[in-house]
Amino acid sequence: MNFGSVRVAFHPIVKTWAARGRMLFSRKYLLYTNVCIGVTLSTTGDFLNQRFQIKQKEIDSLDIKRSCDVAITGLFIGPFCHYWYLFLDWWIPGRCFKLLTKKLIVDQLVCSPVVIGLFLGITTFLEKKSLTAVKEECSEKGGKLFVAELAVWPPAQLFNFYFLPTHYRVLFDNAVSFLFDIYFSRVKYGKNGRVES
Repeated sequence: MNFGSVRVAFHPIVKTWAARGRMLFSRKYLLYTNVCIGVTLSTTGDFLNQRFQIKQKEIDSLDIKRSCDVAITGLFIGPFCHYWYLFLDWWIPGRCFKLLTKKLIVDQLVCSPVVIGLFLGITTFLEKKSLTAVKEECSEKGGKLFVAELAVWPPAQLFNFYFLPTHYRVLFDNAVSFLFDIYFSRVKYGKNGRVES
């Protein structure tokens, strides 16, 4: 690689890892990559929230089933986000201000409620609760999560839609939502680490 008159040579290991990284974000493997990112970060977010709760003496120990339930949400949210960004770029192509605004509004009104609903609905269903309980969970806690998202996602998505190519959108989305995963877990499971009614 040349930077002006300075030539920079990368170590072969760096070149190998860079090639593997490009392969993971290629069209062939992108869905798998996005699902793995979603599962890993949502589970890590719940794990960190549980560690915080243990430190605050809100719970006594890690709840592995709870973390598994949260991981399962990533198996649904990852593919949804993958196909959502592909669809959104197909339906609203371009990066001018008018199109970015339209894309952002559609994303906030469609994607955010779906992701919140998937998270709350799946975790509540895995707790073997009734369909009525799933609906109540989504209506009670979903609004709180949606309002919190409005403070973070519009500027983050403007950056995402303007600067990043489609195949990096889910990675960026998950990087930003990592702290939200902790917050999602906090809202879902409350201070005592169990589901609050």
